[in-house]
Amino acid sequence: MMSRVITLLTDFGYESYFVPSMKGIILSINPNATIVDITHAIPQFNIFKAAFTLWASYKYFPRGTIHVVVVDPGVGTSRRALVIKTRNYYFVGPDNGVLMMAAEDDGIEDVRSIENRSYMRPVVSSTFHGRDVFAPVAAYISLGLDISLLGPRVTDPIKLPIPPNTVSKGFARSSIIYIDHFGNAYTGVRSSDVTIMGLGYGDTLRITVPRKNLEIEARFLRSYGFAKEGETLALINSEGFLELSVNRGSFASRYGIEEGDEVVISIVK
Repeated sequence: MMSRVITLLTDFGYESYFVPSMKGIILSINPNATIVDITHAIPQFNIFKAAFTLWASYKYFPRGTIHVVVVDPGVGTSRRALVIKTRNYYFVGPDNGVLMMAAEDDGIEDVRSIENRSYMRPVVSSTFHGRDVFAPVAAYISLGLDISLLGPRVTDPIKLPIPPNTVSKGFARSSIIYIDHFGNAYTGVRSSDVTIMGLGYGDTLRITVPRKNLEIEARFLRSYGFAKEGETLALINSEGFLELSVNRGSFASRYGIEEGDEVVISIVK
């Protein structure tokens, strides 16, 4: 039997039976599958955070990996179940936008609606498609299933709205798109935008957070260690975003920042 990597990314947590049930289904179909947990700690129903986490991690897996994502508040409704084939990977999950950021990044070749019940569990729950639909489909793909057998082609998969981002000389208006485990806040400003802004290492930024009526000053530095302990700084992180941080602290906790917050950034002269 073929051995292929299958990743799982969910909001199920680590204390319930949901994840092991999915793994059991996969291994009962393909005992040689290698299952990797990306994370099961996505905040409940947070589709964008799941999409971003998938985008940030999918590309480091071997070619042919099947990425299964189950953050699915619309489970049991008329929302479609999808499998997406890209240049190098497969993505399996609900049609709510959670797959598209990563899939479009790799280059979509085919999108199919999962409708063929031959590749699902005999009884499909209305509340647990992760176990009854997505897990078995991923397992069959790992055995070489042609995804055209799963259902009709989809030409209009749902996409998540792109957070607004405005950049000009010395200025950016963006939002906090992701907060990581350390409390670092990723803005939507990319490294290419920083060039447009004319931002250089050592410059001071003024960051305004309208929701909090808050102004913060931070130096733009190469990495955390160039700041004093407890100092607020900005940097370009490993994924190429302008990140707001506190050296050995949490930017999000210190300033009460949340994902989705608007931020206005200007270079202080």
